[in-house]
Parts: sequence; C-alpha cells; structure tokens
Amino acid sequence: MANETNASVAVFGAYGHTGRFVVAELRDRGYVPVPAGRDLDRLRALEQGEVRQATVGDPGSLDRALAGAAAVVNCAGPFAETAAPLVEAALRAGIPYVDVAAEIEANADTFARFADRARAAGVAVVPAMAFYGGLGDLLATAAMGDWAAADEVHVAYGLSSWHPTPGTLASGVVSGRRRGGRRVRFSGGRLRYHDDALPTVEWDFPGPLGTQPVIGEFTMADVVTVPSHLDVPEVRTYMSAVAAADLAAAASAPVAVDDRGRSAQTFVVDVVVRSGGEQRRMSATGQDIYAITAPLAVEAVDRLLTGRSKAVGVVSAGAAFDARDFLGALTGHLTLRTAA
Repeated sequence: MANETNASVAVFGAYGHTGRFVVAELRDRGYVPVPAGRDLDRLRALEQGEVRQATVGDPGSLDRALAGAAAVVNCAGPFAETAAPLVEAALRAGIPYVDVAAEIEANADTFARFADRARAAGVAVVPAMAFYGGLGDLLATAAMGDWAAADEVHVAYGLSSWHPTPGTLASGVVSGRRRGGRRVRFSGGRLRYHDDALPTVEWDFPGPLGTQPVIGEFTMADVVTVPSHLDVPEVRTYMSAVAAADLAAAASAPVAVDDRGRSAQTFVVDVVVRSGGEQRRMSATGQDIYAITAPLAVEAVDRLLTGRSKAVGVVSAGAAFDARDFLGALTGHLTLRTAA
C-alpha cells in the first residue's frame, strides 16, 4: 500500500548490500528514505538527497539521524553492536524500530533488554524483520492458524546457493565468538548450547527444489522469533547442504542479474507445524534472500505507520501483524503454497 503521508524513514547502514534494497523499496512505496551511517562518502554516493552521518558510539549523532523520521530501519550489522544503541535512539525519539538482524543472540538480547521499556513507551520494536527470522515466523504463524499451541515447528531453507555479503560474514564471526564456538538449538522451551555434530538429512521441498540434502539444526533467528509468541517447545531449522557449503567457503558476494539488483539465487522456505498426529505446512518461494528482506522490512514499517499492527513493545513479525494478510501483500515478491 502506498504511503499517503510521504513520511521520512531513517535507514541506518543504508549503503550496505541490504540497506540499498531497503532504500529503493521505501522510495518505490512513496516514502522518503533518509540514509544514515558512519561513512559520509558512501552515504553521499547513494545520491538520495539528505544524508546523516552517525555512529553507534555517539548517541547524539543517532538522535540527529532520527530527528523528524517517522521510523527507523537498522540494516547495519553486526547487530550485537548496533541494535541496542539504535533501539535506545528510537525510544528517545518515540518512533518504531525495525531491524534485519539474523544474529540469534542479538535478537534474544533485544527481547530481553527492551521488552518492558518499549511496551511502557508505547513503541513497537520489531527485530529480525527479514528473510531469516521474519519470514519463517510469518509462515509458522499463518500455518498454526487456529491452533493455540503446537509440539514442533520446523523451518527448512532451500537455497540454490549462498553468496554471503561481508556483513553476513562479519555477523557470523561475532555470533561464533559469543557462543565460544558452540552451536545452538531451541529445545524444551529454551535456547541450549551444544557441541553435537550437525546431521545431514533429506528434506522434501516443494518445487522447484524437490528433495534436497539439508544440514539439520542449522539454527537461524527463527528460534528466537517463533517461540517469542507461539506456544511451541521445539523449533528446528535446516539449511540446504549446498548453501551451507557456500557459506562455509565464504563464497563470493552476490552478483546482480536484473535491473532490481537481485542475484540469480532462488529460495524455498518450507515450514511444517506439528501438533499430536496433525501437521500443517506452508512455504514461500522467491529470488535473492537479501532482496526479499527489503519488502519484508518496508511492509512492516508501512503497517506500523498506518495503524495495521497488533502490538507494541518488542514483538516479532507474527505477533505484530496479521500473518496471512502480511504474506498476501508480498505476492509480487513471493509465491506462497499451503498444504495439509
């Protein structure tokens, strides 16, 4: 839905790979993006009019960056370093905060540190409003439907390839250090750290991928977003083996193949929810995991600014919005499939 007020939206980290997609999506939706970040030359190279230099170590600069903005989208990782200062600035400004963090611990920190303060301030803080964390949460919420609880949620990522951005690699290093090299899973209703080897199993994706080997318990941000509001004690995520190998090899950065700047990468996100002997399933297919993050984040901003959200405080996508309606608004970017 086009924005009728032409509100300005600050984009921190606007010159990064995902940030550029977000700036373009805001502009296409009728908003005025206000690029912000620490590198003034890279901000000016965006040729977006007004830009605002700011750093997370200088709260005053963040306040100036957000002055007059209706909302802020944080696209600058590692989010272990940027999320808290930007949330603090958004709370001071009294405006919604959205980020695209895939870092499990950074997202958990946002829920733990700011839930009470954001709720008291009446401000919506939506972390992980991106391909990882946000999309899986929306699919799981939509698949749950009228179920009040479920036994398990499984989120399988079928990526044709994964050419990580420098930001993805940097965030992975930070997360690895925080975990001391251990792995993480969500089991028994909480995050658990372990040293177990990750199994390779087969997952039967819907088309176009079909059956693929996946790395079991390749844990992503869904283990924070999904159980933050859905009554489910087990959340497991899986990654196609070919994509996991690309990431481990730090394959070259994405290369644009169309006029929207998207890479040739395709994806299927397949979500299975189980309760007793019943199972519900929903999937989304699209192109370029970084590019799809932009309509996810901007649709969230638009709904927050036009009164189409359900909660304030720190909330995931599925808790903040009508999941089926939100996904339906992205049909120009995603192909959705529901199966019993």
